[in-house]
Amino acid sequence: MKTQVLWLGLIAAALVAVCNQGVGVALACPFCAPSGNTLSNEVAQADMILYGSLANARLDPQDSGFNKGTTDFHIEVVIKPHEIIKGKKTITLPRYIPPEGKGYKYLIFFNVSANGELDPYRGDAFPPDSRLPEYLKGAIAVRNKDAVTRLKYFFQYLEDKDVVISSDAYNEFAQADYKEIREVAPHFPPETLLKWLADPNTRGSRYGLYGLLLGHCGKPEHARALRQLLDDKERNFASGLDGVLAGYILLAPQEGWKYLRQLIRDDQEFPIKYAVLRTARYFWEYRPDVIPQTQVLEVMQQLIAQPDIADMPIEDLRKWRQWQLTPLILSYAEKPSHKDIPINMRAILKFALAAAQADPKNAAAAAFVAKARQQDPKRVEFLEELLKDEQRLLQQTSPMPTETSSPKK
Repeated sequence: MKTQVLWLGLIAAALVAVCNQGVGVALACPFCAPSGNTLSNEVAQADMILYGSLANARLDPQDSGFNKGTTDFHIEVVIKPHEIIKGKKTITLPRYIPPEGKGYKYLIFFNVSANGELDPYRGDAFPPDSRLPEYLKGAIAVRNKDAVTRLKYFFQYLEDKDVVISSDAYNEFAQADYKEIREVAPHFPPETLLKWLADPNTRGSRYGLYGLLLGHCGKPEHARALRQLLDDKERNFASGLDGVLAGYILLAPQEGWKYLRQLIRDDQEFPIKYAVLRTARYFWEYRPDVIPQTQVLEVMQQLIAQPDIADMPIEDLRKWRQWQLTPLILSYAEKPSHKDIPINMRAILKFALAAAQADPKNAAAAAFVAKARQQDPKRVEFLEELLKDEQRLLQQTSPMPTETSSPKK
């Protein structure tokens, strides 16, 4: 029973990974990490949104836990109206909310029940000089506009001093489709993006987005500036290196791709190898017009030779259906550097299973699977079920074909 539970957990985790990688599924910004819902989306879900100040917070004397009570809320700006506050300047919140600090303002999201009870389910505190009301009204105004209009609005707030505003603006980009980012990026000033990338105070989570945007709006001189930043030993782009690499390659394909390949070394740190992998995926999935898929495959083969990351490119090649690489991939099952790492052997076996199923004439894959089935039939059966579940999930979530034809030799 415990074994079954473990296997079900592994299947679930693997399927989540498939969804996140999205073979044949439309993806959001390739080098962004969205965190939570955007404020404009939250607006659509709330019944009422108000901006104002708190006063007269009162504890309920009958509550020994000191967390129940009421607080007066003085309405200054109605972000999203509701008839329940018509004509009112102050309402009473069914919560004890001590003030954050002198002069602080609050943005509160409400659900309103059928009988008029208020449920303030989200509240954020802001300093007195916050531009949040202005920002949020603008965000609501552009919510249903075209991608260029919408993202141009949020661009101007990406480095706002208010962390809530700048984080929300970033989330708008992080949740946008790549085709939307590609459409709007040429409208942005490359000098601004380069300035942000060069600023040591810029949050590391932004580097990937800024590098990608610069790659779509910059000129050759910006490629040289990006290279200088990449070569600067005082800078660390570890958290967004993939987007910066992609931007450099978009601006200078030959030089940038050569630089990327030079990063793949045995002594290289894993985060850098992973950034190379993510960059290679980007050019395979989105921009084969810039880097031919044959060149991407060469990088993937370099990465397979690195035992600390080999399982990931092998998984990508399986999903890209690159069965012509079967002999190469199976050869690593005999290499001391790879064969003692279970996750690498698992990826190799999954590749062999998929290759044998896709091509009955693939004798090498069939022989490898047959040998594995003799040694551990339950393991092979488990991986076969995993692949079936993965394929079913892809068929349910993607209207696009999941096959990718092999590049011409």
